[in-house]
Amino acid sequence: MNEVEMRNILLAMAGLGVAAMLPLTGSGYLLSIGVSIAMYTVLATSWALFSGPTHYISLATAAFFGLGVVALGIDHFPYPLLLLFATVAGAVTAGVVGIATLRLSGVYFVIFTLGLAEMIRQVVTWVQNNWSGHRGLYVLTDITEEIIYWELLTLAAAVYLVGWLIGRSRLGFAMRIIGNDETVAAHCGINTARSKVLLFMVPGMVAALCGALLAPRWTYIEPSLAFSPLLSFQVVIMALLGGAGRLWGPLVGVIPFTLLWEVISVQFPNQTSLLLGIAFLLIVYVIPNGVVGRVEAPTRVMAARRD
Repeated sequence: MNEVEMRNILLAMAGLGVAAMLPLTGSGYLLSIGVSIAMYTVLATSWALFSGPTHYISLATAAFFGLGVVALGIDHFPYPLLLLFATVAGAVTAGVVGIATLRLSGVYFVIFTLGLAEMIRQVVTWVQNNWSGHRGLYVLTDITEEIIYWELLTLAAAVYLVGWLIGRSRLGFAMRIIGNDETVAAHCGINTARSKVLLFMVPGMVAALCGALLAPRWTYIEPSLAFSPLLSFQVVIMALLGGAGRLWGPLVGVIPFTLLWEVISVQFPNQTSLLLGIAFLLIVYVIPNGVVGRVEAPTRVMAARRD
């Protein structure tokens, strides 16, 4: 570990310590915003772990997130066991989806992952209507929003640690080669299918665990809320806005976009989908590499000129 990495770790620990003190302010509004930022940080960063190096745009976040929410609606098991169940369910589902979509790329992969959330939502709705006799789930716990915030903050730190370890591993190196040219990666002896499935399971299980941690925030949850497609698009927009090429890039997009979305949701509640689409188009065409990529571009050009 060099001096720069040590400095970055110390800065990250200091930032985590400051963020952990947010509930101590006593402001319910700030805590609510903090929970949203922590949630989107977890989801956008884990999304970028797979989509950043591979350039596969996944819209399956809502599917995995909803699985975690539904898992916590089961009131027959202890809370820690339900969290474990949600994590395993997310990992297994992501593995199955990864195996089923290995031959898909581009728009086909995007369409499949987008339809996954709707398919699971319909299945959950059918099960609830025919087996439980009512649609929706009650989540009755004594878990407060402060606890949810600290849990999400811990999960965010774990995601960054896992991302850092993956980036330094053979799997991370293989995924970067796959992202540049999958055919070349296969000719180099890399098992592209296995590598993609393994890495795709990471955002799957993280999103499911995140959903399980967020479930106590709501007392009553309907499938339309748990599997909202807007969540998938918001996560993609935040990650692309900040920059999916760097581990900390999504955080740069999460904070300003969450604050902006809070204002938009209050001022223009009926135009959120339209404004979300406009934001996506602007990011893709104006800053395709994100804010981090735009900031680092001059540095890379100067370095190339010196070489």
